[in-house]
Amino acid sequence: MRKLPCLLLALCLFADATSALRGDETQLKLLDEIFKDSAKPGTPGAALAVIQHGKIVFEKGYGVANLEYDIPVTPQTVYHVASVSKQFTAMAIVLLEQDGKLSLDDDVHKYLPELSDYGCKLTIRQLLQHTSGIRDQWQTLALAGWRLDDVITQDQILRLLFRQKELNFPPATKHLYSNGGYTLAAEIVARVSGKSFPLFCEERIFRPLSMSDTHFHLDHRRIVPGRAYSYGKSGEGYQALPLNYANVGATSLFTTAPDLVRWLDNFRNFKVGGQTAVERLQERAVLADGQKIDYALGVSVGEYRGLKTVSHGGGDAGYRSFVVWFPGHELGVAVVSGLASFDSFRVAHQVAEVFLGNQMSAQVVVESKPPSREFISVESKSLVQFVGHYRLDSGMEADVVKQEDKLYAQVPGQWSHQMKPLATNRFFIESLEGEVEFTTKPGGAMLLKFTQPGSNMAGERVGLEPGPGFDLSPYPGVYWSEELETQYTILLKGTKLIASHARHGEIELVSVGKDRFAGGEWFMPSANFLRDSSDRVTGLTLGGGRLVGIHFVRK
Repeated sequence: MRKLPCLLLALCLFADATSALRGDETQLKLLDEIFKDSAKPGTPGAALAVIQHGKIVFEKGYGVANLEYDIPVTPQTVYHVASVSKQFTAMAIVLLEQDGKLSLDDDVHKYLPELSDYGCKLTIRQLLQHTSGIRDQWQTLALAGWRLDDVITQDQILRLLFRQKELNFPPATKHLYSNGGYTLAAEIVARVSGKSFPLFCEERIFRPLSMSDTHFHLDHRRIVPGRAYSYGKSGEGYQALPLNYANVGATSLFTTAPDLVRWLDNFRNFKVGGQTAVERLQERAVLADGQKIDYALGVSVGEYRGLKTVSHGGGDAGYRSFVVWFPGHELGVAVVSGLASFDSFRVAHQVAEVFLGNQMSAQVVVESKPPSREFISVESKSLVQFVGHYRLDSGMEADVVKQEDKLYAQVPGQWSHQMKPLATNRFFIESLEGEVEFTTKPGGAMLLKFTQPGSNMAGERVGLEPGPGFDLSPYPGVYWSEELETQYTILLKGTKLIASHARHGEIELVSVGKDRFAGGEWFMPSANFLRDSSDRVTGLTLGGGRLVGIHFVRK
């Protein structure tokens, strides 16, 4: 009988923790329906929190946080949230500006003299708005021979970035997502404040907002109670996707869904930084030609179904996250997951529809049953032809990459999803219920068309033009990059041109024009050979996507 009061107390606590909807069973059922796949037994799960008018109105965990020990997800489960981290880095910079210790328009070299002299001013603001031209650290590291599940430390990234002699483009002339810019920004915070970046954020952001389960993870050996692990689908089951990052600024925020919505509520109550800082975060980038883009300081400012939003997503290894704030309705949603195929963008907005759907334009049904589709098998070498960077007519840019014989579509800061083949040139993205079709136009440029219910987008691949086969004999040789301190050996094996690397092994290069090739790895979507005035092949540039190209000299 003594156990009864404890049991009743536990049931009450459970009810408070999982469904603070105050008796609205319709909303509760809709939310559970959205997360029904995450809640299946033995499935890497997800957590959700919703805040409105300053109160957390819903928080719940679904599925499993650790498959090996069958530990369930709760609202307090701690997740790595990848690029959702960036808004906190931006706020740290804004707080230092308020302290009078720096200006967003200061030249980065003032604080980071080790950075190469690019012959132009490069500002902190440009780092935060992805208009700096700084090379993306992940693609640069991978091209240098790193695996993204290696232990990667802050110092290692900084040393690599300090070695880069060129920018992707002159500052402010383009917008291209760069994680490297945010690692540099975190280093500026540490140097200017005299404190480690994690400690500064703890004292100035997390503690004032009562984000007690949040920290920046700078030591990969640190034990984190209640931590969720990272998984990806493998056949009918799952496989672990290890993440060993020991770096901060661009990523590595460890937090919970309830802590994230406490942060979102700062866009209403201004506890950290005041109204001035919150407005500063929402200052959208303006390019040199006057074009204004949606990306601000660590957040995207846009709209969803007629309502203004402030949002950002994140994805590293199998971790997926998304936060969205609706300022006109003081509603914030945070979703976090440990499954690579979890569509955090879509789920977060479906949750918002449950609370705000009747105030949104073009009402969308939360649940719809997609038609059945039959997928086919496509040879890996046939997929390479679609790899590259695409500029869409909507103003967005996207990368099509190949990983482990599969194609993925990636939009910076938003989502990354597998493209399942319906035909040799047509693919389906299940989570978005959209089809991608590739075609070529006269002259050879690769075109992309994305169609989903109610909308469509079209775009063209930038910089690659398919062409007939060419004589491959001039290309074999050893190519060295001083910036990356690495080399690739170009081999001719039969009729195939191969880029061989000590760590990556052999990567096939497919001809798309004279001296121009598409690579078969996400970090090497393009390879372009260089010739001198005598028409001899003397070098090579590798890159594409978030890395315009790094120069390799033929030995």
